[in-house]
Amino acid sequence: MFDTLQDRLQATFRSLRGKGRLTDADIDATAREIRLALLEADVNLGVVKEFVAAVKERAKGAELSQALNPTQQIIKIVNEELIEILGGQARTLRFAKNPPTVIMLAGLQGSGKTTLAGKLGLWLRQQGHTPMLVAADLQRPNAVNQLQVVGGRAGVPVFAPEPGNGIGDPVSVARASIEEAKRKFYDTVIVDTAGRLGVDAELMQQAADIRDAVNPDEILFVVDAMIGQDAVNTANAFAEGVGFDGVVLSKLDGDARGGAALSIAKVTGKPVMFASNGEALGDFDLFHPDRMASRILDMGDLLTLIEQAEKTFDADQSRKAAEKLMAGKGFGLDDFLGQMQAVRKMGPMSKILGMMPGMGQMKDAIANIDEREIDRIEAIIYSMTPAERAKPDILNGSRRSRIANGSGTSVQDVNGLVNRFMETRKLMQQMGRGGGLPGMPGMGGLPGMGRPAKQQAKKAKKKGRGVSGNPARRAGQEPAASGTPVPTNETDLQAAMADFQLPPELQKMLNQQNKG
Repeated sequence: MFDTLQDRLQATFRSLRGKGRLTDADIDATAREIRLALLEADVNLGVVKEFVAAVKERAKGAELSQALNPTQQIIKIVNEELIEILGGQARTLRFAKNPPTVIMLAGLQGSGKTTLAGKLGLWLRQQGHTPMLVAADLQRPNAVNQLQVVGGRAGVPVFAPEPGNGIGDPVSVARASIEEAKRKFYDTVIVDTAGRLGVDAELMQQAADIRDAVNPDEILFVVDAMIGQDAVNTANAFAEGVGFDGVVLSKLDGDARGGAALSIAKVTGKPVMFASNGEALGDFDLFHPDRMASRILDMGDLLTLIEQAEKTFDADQSRKAAEKLMAGKGFGLDDFLGQMQAVRKMGPMSKILGMMPGMGQMKDAIANIDEREIDRIEAIIYSMTPAERAKPDILNGSRRSRIANGSGTSVQDVNGLVNRFMETRKLMQQMGRGGGLPGMPGMGGLPGMGRPAKQQAKKAKKKGRGVSGNPARRAGQEPAASGTPVPTNETDLQAAMADFQLPPELQKMLNQQNKG
């Protein structure tokens, strides 16, 4: 998502690098490029004008003239203004003091309301709530059946007293669902309403009647992010006819421009509360304006990555693996496979890498990553005996040939995996003591998730000063001598991010694809 905007902004910022001072002409040229980038991303014209004016005003003021690095300050200004037009801060659902909390979903046909109802139900269930879905879309063919299937996959009950397909009164169904929720002690009711191919009086009236019947605590307007400015126009029309409290962006993963996401909060004055960025039921979460702005500027989204890791990784299993690494022994292919599978549960590698800083420059190579490579690695490891997995050193020629035959691969593939594992384990033992991403022990130990120890030592030797003979001064040098400098301010943090490296094996794969 936001590929077009991200590419144009990165090109604009690259043209500013190396300039110790920015003139008014530089600022005007930068503002013009940002304006074109936003317009190409299909952002609302009024939003573009307001955004560019704010950036120019701040850039030409004292805020930029007093900056040590004007280029970085421009990026900081753009980041803060992006957060502002995206809504400022994340807003969560308001829950009723006396359950059930009623959430009404509305939107055009094809916007993904029914699937999103299941995603929202699963998300609420994971938050400890007991949701119930309500099939109030009785006009679209098989809409009721679809909601029942989605609800079954999400593990959320569905209230569907009418068969649909043009039969039944949606207002009566919605009203009856509240009594059903009270009787069965569901604390949240999600009402899936009918959509239309366009905004019309019938759509508005039916939505208004359902609203009056259930008195919802939240009305969420579901918008297909791929329809661009039409999403904003539709939202405005619905806001005037029925009203809504927040926006849910669906199909955000398929939108290369992102104009709807960047426009709708500012134009409607209603926050984007949730975003759906994939087909799986779990591809749904709160919308964080600051994290989205960070992704647009190719600064990554490590907070979301960490949150996903904390939900995916088993704490005990990760702790045991970390202890083996710290001890320098006992970390075998079973542990390696377990950590790799845990990373895979977080989603496709392309999606995970897209949350890391600086990956915008490698988006083409990342998009071409072959996920089947992990399947081949699993097949090779599962073809080994428990003893061979625990101690790969015992793998001689005949054993490797047997493993290749059992996994449907070649001896060269087995050799490559074993050699890579040996190198990885060695670097993991070096990196394991240095830590990694919180909640991601497997990633913290992966080679390349920081600078390898030998490179760190070499860098420290080249740049570092000798240890002072003065005890007081030597004490002040101790943190720097530890080899693990801790960022203490924004400049240090940016320097640390500049040292960010991919795991060597992944970097080799990307390099090979780039050459191809």
